[in-house]
Amino acid sequence: MFLHFSSYFGNLFKISLFRFEKISHMKALVLKEKHQALEYKDVETPSPKEEEVLVDIKAAALNHRDVWITKGLYPGLKFPCILGSDGAGLLDGKAVIINPSSNWGNNPSFQNKDYKILGLPDDGTFAEKVCVPRNKVYPKPEHLSMEEAAALPLAGLTAYRALFSRGKVKQKDKVLINGVGGGVALFACQFAIATGADVYVTSSQASKIEKAIELGAKGGANYTSPDWVEQFQKNIGGFDLIIDSAGGGGFNNLVKLANFGGRIVLYGATRGIITELNPRIVFWKQLSILGSTMGNDEEFKDMLDFVDLYQMRPVIDEIFDIQDGNVAFEKMDKGLQFGKLVLRIDN
Repeated sequence: MFLHFSSYFGNLFKISLFRFEKISHMKALVLKEKHQALEYKDVETPSPKEEEVLVDIKAAALNHRDVWITKGLYPGLKFPCILGSDGAGLLDGKAVIINPSSNWGNNPSFQNKDYKILGLPDDGTFAEKVCVPRNKVYPKPEHLSMEEAAALPLAGLTAYRALFSRGKVKQKDKVLINGVGGGVALFACQFAIATGADVYVTSSQASKIEKAIELGAKGGANYTSPDWVEQFQKNIGGFDLIIDSAGGGGFNNLVKLANFGGRIVLYGATRGIITELNPRIVFWKQLSILGSTMGNDEEFKDMLDFVDLYQMRPVIDEIFDIQDGNVAFEKMDKGLQFGKLVLRIDN
């Protein structure tokens, strides 16, 4: 009888323990539907699949991608979802940084059709824990804080590929970063300066131009001024490499500013469709207009090595507690930041 009850209660204890493990929870910022504020709430802790690991997130960073998803302006939407592509934290007690890019494929020139970015469709880093493939986890650069490391992955990778793999930047190139202030543009600015290029910037805000000059840029122009193109042409002459995320009706100005044999790398389209491109200038100047997005695993590793070599630090505009994530989203949506907006996660 004693053995019978002992076995019974032992099995009951195992069942209870199993149920406890199944309902383990964590805190996360959850987007339930587009055009809604994110909710900071309890969700079930994810369980890593084969070849995955569970990272304790200590800091995560926003990207414009996250804001566009909340507005429904991104393909493959699913709800509810946990956003966030950028993250740094702990794995087995070691400080790590996450590569948010998956399924690039074997061709370094372009990504596979099933390429994806952490944060949609897979749940992302705006949570206490996240599951990622083991080969997407790298040691955190020692000179970076958790918040600085979290600011690096998506924007740093995008800037690195645009500048080096596609733009072929080299020392003493005259480089124009169009629309400085966002994460990718600032990384491109910092990377190009470290390379020894002569870097110039544009912005609609004089304060952002001044801050870029403090980072090492040679000068800048306010693109809302009617004669900004003429002033650049008069004072500088033109640019060997132009990095742009806007597109739109103003893209033809960049074509005008490009030197003969120049390269224009486009990694975004925040101002929409290019409507005024003059093909005569393109072919007469023998220009290269190059598309770029994110990057492959080798480029991510090279980017980390570059940051480590030059002991570079991401520009952080502001750090928020994750509970205040909606405030960070609002700030990014208004374009008020100079640098990355980071969420601190105390788990």
